[in-house]
Amino acid sequence: MRRAAKDRSAFSRRALLIGAGQGAVFVGIAARLYNLQITQHSKYALLAEQNSISERLVAPERGLITDRFGAILAGNQQHWRALFMQAMAPEPQTVLENFYKLVPLSDDEKARIAQDLKDRPGYIPVLLKDWLDWPDMAAIEVNTPNLPGIVVEAGSSRVYPLGPVAAHAVGYVGRPNQSEAKTDPVLALPGMRVGRTGAEDAQDSALRGTPGFVQTETNVHGEVVREVAHDNGTPGQTVTLALDAGLQQLAVQSLADNAGAVVMLDATTGEILALASTPSFDPSLFDRGVPTAVWNAWMADAKHPLQNKATSGLFAPGSTFKPTVALAAMKDGVLTADTRLTCPGFFKLGDHVFWCDNHTAHGTITVTQALTVSCDVFFYQVALMVGIDKIAAMGAKLGLGVDLGSDLPHVATGLVPTLDWARGRGIHWVQGSTVVQGIGQGYTQLTPLALATMIARIGAGAAVGPHITRRVGGVLQTGAAPGDWPALDIDDRHLAIVRQGLFDVVNNPQGTAYASRLQLPDVQMAGKTGTAQVHDNSAAEKQKNFNDMTMAWEQRPNALFVGFAPYDNPRYAIAVVIEHGNYGAQSAAPIAQAMMTYAIQNDPAGRDAPLTQPLQSPSPALPVNNT
Repeated sequence: MRRAAKDRSAFSRRALLIGAGQGAVFVGIAARLYNLQITQHSKYALLAEQNSISERLVAPERGLITDRFGAILAGNQQHWRALFMQAMAPEPQTVLENFYKLVPLSDDEKARIAQDLKDRPGYIPVLLKDWLDWPDMAAIEVNTPNLPGIVVEAGSSRVYPLGPVAAHAVGYVGRPNQSEAKTDPVLALPGMRVGRTGAEDAQDSALRGTPGFVQTETNVHGEVVREVAHDNGTPGQTVTLALDAGLQQLAVQSLADNAGAVVMLDATTGEILALASTPSFDPSLFDRGVPTAVWNAWMADAKHPLQNKATSGLFAPGSTFKPTVALAAMKDGVLTADTRLTCPGFFKLGDHVFWCDNHTAHGTITVTQALTVSCDVFFYQVALMVGIDKIAAMGAKLGLGVDLGSDLPHVATGLVPTLDWARGRGIHWVQGSTVVQGIGQGYTQLTPLALATMIARIGAGAAVGPHITRRVGGVLQTGAAPGDWPALDIDDRHLAIVRQGLFDVVNNPQGTAYASRLQLPDVQMAGKTGTAQVHDNSAAEKQKNFNDMTMAWEQRPNALFVGFAPYDNPRYAIAVVIEHGNYGAQSAAPIAQAMMTYAIQNDPAGRDAPLTQPLQSPSPALPVNNT
């Protein structure tokens, strides 16, 4: 009994002590609650009110560019970048200085940031650094309290899976300049890009998409409390080009180390199936900024890798122009299928002698024979018979020296001269000026795209216009289907005569391109070779039958070939130009043979179903960090 009473006494003391402790805790809590809710109510109410919702726009994902079968030609790859919301920072300059200590930037980058902060509206963030690496990310994460207003987010950069192979056709993007950003504030968003060349430029509005937004709650110190809402915006539309990636790669491989261009069209629709220009460049460099050493190398390259020779390179067409001269003369009535002119190997006009190629005397021949053997003297005479103005008028019908209405940017019009053109420039036009135009020399300057259009129109008998876009957002574009083009306003009988001559060029053993005839059963190609002088050989050189191969590269003739196939049902048209390649029959025609063989065996113009599904952009490599 005594022990039990003792235990009860000890328990009562412990209970009393515990109760007293609990009471003290409750009193402390009550006092603290009173202090917070009553005494300091106004202070914390003010701080709560100072928590705000900030909203910033985010750049949308740029649309994909694919070939006609869905292979990606331009896509996106995600990376990480640091942005600055000036409105979220109590002391912006201090925040920037803290950032620069962690992530060193060049003076030029700092100057760019200062200018952007001055020009940008408050709701548009300013890019501090693109392509953050792990050390940058770690430094920003650790120092978050000292960086209010700094936001790390996933961005995207433009990638080109085929690289230089399709650079001129697809184009590249760059950051908007100050004037563009002022005109359209959306372009000031970090990550926005503007198409500068090729399809990126031509379809820029469709590829851009619509911006999204991010809403975040920030406290009085500018620190993000939570993300309230996030909308990625609407991605740009997918643009499907008419290009066949396989044909495009073959064109570039065939050109090899030469400076030149290849353009292949669907002769019935005008769709551009291949558009190659060499040498080329890596288009992805323009997204991040071209290194100075690379830019200097491009500028020093005599073969001009940045020039799209297919659309803006201007070349004398040489003998590929002869079909145009023949059609002009037949339309004027001064030439028929039975007209015979004599070639003794030269043509004398006054005291000047115009030689035939290699001083060859072709004898008395018809227009089809003259095309077959590429007789210059025949076309010297025909040019004088018809006159330069009528030659230019026929050229315009065939797409030469006129605006082709192409959906590619920066396409040169080229020139087929007229008497009015010469008078307007103070040029004294003489008969000799017309003579050399008869073989595509003199003032005539044309692009490979125009030459491909010319031969497509001759082959198909329709006024096809070249275009590279097949679908935008899945919608088939005008001109992408056979029958969309009107009939060519040229007599079918005249076209048949010229086509026969072009057939013999390739398939007659006497033809200049016989070695490049197609090795396919029941399929023939028709075409015309061309060799265009860029060096004015002296009289002594001509008298000695000067060998162009002994000349410096930049003085050698350009080599050309134009053609269409199949002959009896033209579907494909091609133009090949090799700068300083000497002879079209030797260097340009074999490329056309390879391209036509691929096209006919694979028939890209006759297929429409995607072979592969476009790939999606890869996910970010790092976790999202909304600091």
